[in-house]
Amino acid sequence: MPYSHSPLPTPTPADTPLAPADIRLVVTDMDGTLLDDDKRPPAGLWETLEQLRERGVLFSPASGRQYATLAREFARAAQGMVFIAENGTYVVRDGVELSSDPLAPDVVARIVAAVRRLSADGVDVGAVVCGKRSAYVERTDEPFLAEVRRYYVENRIVEDVTAVDDDILKVALYDFGPAERTTAPALAPFAETHQVVVSGEHWVDVMNRTADKGAAVRALQRELGITPAQTMVFGDYLNDLEMMDAAEWSFAMANAHPEVIRRARHLAPSNNEDGVLRTVRRMLGLPAPDGRAG
Repeated sequence: MPYSHSPLPTPTPADTPLAPADIRLVVTDMDGTLLDDDKRPPAGLWETLEQLRERGVLFSPASGRQYATLAREFARAAQGMVFIAENGTYVVRDGVELSSDPLAPDVVARIVAAVRRLSADGVDVGAVVCGKRSAYVERTDEPFLAEVRRYYVENRIVEDVTAVDDDILKVALYDFGPAERTTAPALAPFAETHQVVVSGEHWVDVMNRTADKGAAVRALQRELGITPAQTMVFGDYLNDLEMMDAAEWSFAMANAHPEVIRRARHLAPSNNEDGVLRTVRRMLGLPAPDGRAG
C-alpha cells in the first residue's frame, strides 16, 4: 500500500562511525532483521542481552509473530522484556498485557470472506486469524500449516475462523505467490478504514488503523519516560515503516525493502551479518562475545 511522508536524510552507511548516545530502549524486528535468512539468532545474542540488562537498556522484539512464539524464542532472557507482538496490536511484559487493539468481529468476518473469495478464484492463499490465546486457521494442507507454525506456536485448525471465542488482534494472510502484487491489492477496500500491511514476501496483515509497531513503541516510550533520542529501532520490511519514525536512531538493514531504507536515518549491516547486534555494540561500546570491541 502507498505511504506518504516527508523526505528524510539518506541513511548513514553501515560502516560509518556512530557517536555514543544515551540509549535506553532497543527495538528490533525479527525476520530479516535480528534473525538471519535461516531464521537463526545472531551469535552472542544472550551475552549481549545480559550486557544491555546490566546497563539498564530495555530490549524489545517487535514482530508480526504472536506473543507465545516470541516468549518461547526469548525464554532464557524474557524476564522484564517487553514483547511487541502481532505487529504492535499486542504488547506484553512479564505475562501482563500492557496494551492491545483488537479488531471488531464484523471486520474479521469481512476480511475472511474476502480471503475465501480469493481462494475460490484460484489464488493460493489462506487466512490466519490471530487471537490473544491462539491463531486459528481453516486450511489443513501441510505446506500452509508449515508456514503458520513458523510464526504461531499456538495454533488451532477450526471449521470456521469467524466463530472462535477470542479477541482477534489481526488477520494475517499467507500467499504462496508474491503478496505485494496479488493479495494486498485485493484487500485495498479495507485500506480505507484499516491498515493493510505487506509484512513479508508472502504475508499481508490487516489490523486496526490505530495499530502498528510505531504506535506500540511510542506508547512504550510514554510509559517508561524514554525519548526518541534514547531509542534505537531496526527493521527490514514495510510493517516496520512507522517504527522508523518513532526513534532518532532508526536503522534499516542493508537487506531491507527500499522504502524502509529511505525512511530510516541510518543503515545497519544485513541480517546475515549480525547487523543488529554489531550496531548495538558499536553504539553502546559493548565488547563482542569474544572479548573484542563490538
